[in-house]
Amino acid sequence: MIDVNTPAYWRATIALVLGSFMIFANIWVTQPLLPMLVNEFSITPLQSATSLTITTFTLGLSLLVYGVLSDAIGRRVLMIATLTGVLVTTAGISFVTDFQWLVWLRALQGVFLAGLPAMAVAYMGDEFTPHALAAAVGIYISGNTLGGIGGRLIGGFVGGEFGWQSAFQAMALISLICLIAFILLLPSSRGFSPRPLQPRVIASQLRAHVTHPILLLCFLIGGLNFFIFINLYSYVTFILEAEPHSLSTHALGLLFLTYLSGTVGSAFSGKWAQRFGAPTVMMLGTCILIMGTLTTLIGSLTAIILGLLINSFGFFICHSSASGFVSRTAKQAKASASSLYLVFYYLGASTGGLYLDPFWQAMGWSGVVVGAVLVSSFVVFLTYQLQRKVSFERQFAVI
Repeated sequence: MIDVNTPAYWRATIALVLGSFMIFANIWVTQPLLPMLVNEFSITPLQSATSLTITTFTLGLSLLVYGVLSDAIGRRVLMIATLTGVLVTTAGISFVTDFQWLVWLRALQGVFLAGLPAMAVAYMGDEFTPHALAAAVGIYISGNTLGGIGGRLIGGFVGGEFGWQSAFQAMALISLICLIAFILLLPSSRGFSPRPLQPRVIASQLRAHVTHPILLLCFLIGGLNFFIFINLYSYVTFILEAEPHSLSTHALGLLFLTYLSGTVGSAFSGKWAQRFGAPTVMMLGTCILIMGTLTTLIGSLTAIILGLLINSFGFFICHSSASGFVSRTAKQAKASASSLYLVFYYLGASTGGLYLDPFWQAMGWSGVVVGAVLVSSFVVFLTYQLQRKVSFERQFAVI
């Protein structure tokens, strides 16, 4: 087993961080490019957002498949294969001239993008000692955040300077470097023991998770919050690109640095959950998300940026608490419970734009805020219901 602070530990951890960076940079590289795609292909904002939402949709649907396959085939070989698929599709996208081909390739890319997130922690669980695992997971998750910010900055700066295709070419080059480093650094699997595929057992476990009232509420809370949060960023790019703000694609890329307040929120969420309980912290995070969304109605650039900072802080408080609570609540098949949470999470990201678009068409940004607050208020109600169920079941020692 790989222990903490050994050469093998750092090789594996750095490899997984680079892989994570590559995954999340490729997911989010299109977000600052959405106004550019509207102008380039003469499409609507909702259609341009499809270049992002189709990716998160196919990613979400694919997550459960890789966990099952990796139990039978092995983690390392599948992670390398899927990362290679990401590289090939990114390179292919950089040469397309038709929006439909862009969407189809992004859909295929989502299938490959699901591989590493579905298997990375399982690989660490196989190969690392418990102490090393606890330390490495935190570092690995930092790669998610850096990748999300990095991809948006690459899209904003390279796309703004040289065009959207150049942004994908730059992303392909960075992905190639990450993939080579991943293959060279990641140690071969030594602790992995293949297990036969058992579809009935897997289906039974998933059904048990979905019908568990507390887990289902957590899935809905995480999915609906991301449903709103990530799509607010997509629509606000159109507000800031237009007059009176007239921000460039470069500046739109910088907008996503507001995500860094979410890193702070995630750090606080664990301590607050221990003190006040995870459902209370989820409710708090959602209320902060509502407050940040309403702040953007002031309309000035400063107010919008402040609102997004507040949004990010609140969202990640809720998300961190919800995802951790799912793992603690599931009594068996914890990995599939966590994967199911991510399925709801990414499917939420994929469908929120469809929900918000009628509000956008009717009332512009004010309409988007109204639609967002309606859903977020419902999430507050769900967190209240979760709090009641947890209190009731703890009272009778059910959980």
